[in-house]
Amino acid sequence: MSTAALAARPGVLADRFVARSTRVTDVALVVTGAAVVGLLAQVTIPMWPVPITGQTLAVMLVGGALGMRRGAAALTTYMVLGLAGVPWFAELGGGPAYLLKPSFGFVVGFIAAAAVAGWFAERAWDRKPLLAMAGFCLATITPFLVGVPYMAALLGLTDPATIAAYGITPFIVPGLIKAGLAAAAFPLAWRLIRAVDERH
Repeated sequence: MSTAALAARPGVLADRFVARSTRVTDVALVVTGAAVVGLLAQVTIPMWPVPITGQTLAVMLVGGALGMRRGAAALTTYMVLGLAGVPWFAELGGGPAYLLKPSFGFVVGFIAAAAVAGWFAERAWDRKPLLAMAGFCLATITPFLVGVPYMAALLGLTDPATIAAYGITPFIVPGLIKAGLAAAAFPLAWRLIRAVDERH
């Protein structure tokens, strides 16, 4: 992608490091994004029925850096390869049996979360801390729309208080922290890029 093209539209971070977007470079970015999620998934605070992990932070980083389509593709790749046996879900989980884990609904929800983060990044929300925080908070909430009902259905939970205690309340503060980390990282990265551009 040319410098003029980059200046003509907001773009996302990945576009600043790929000279020209091709199918090969897009596949490489998608696979790399999936691997990043798999790596941060191993940063885990064990809990039942759903652990606290670094996955949500990784989803925001990958979605924000790659954009909506590539971000969603990276998380789809992560889910499909994980179900195929790659041990990169939380706590080195993997294989089709993971469908029966109460946390699997969150993995499905990560696809939409990456798309949300990418959609906001494509509109340059990731360049300003407050807008970035708003966008990443929305991305953080997104997996719960699938994950909580999936968990409740799998465990046979019907009491709203119990569902919230298992699938929502423990994740509020960690979610805000992870959104804050992403909201700080992206504007900083863009400032560094601008500084480099100005020197050239």
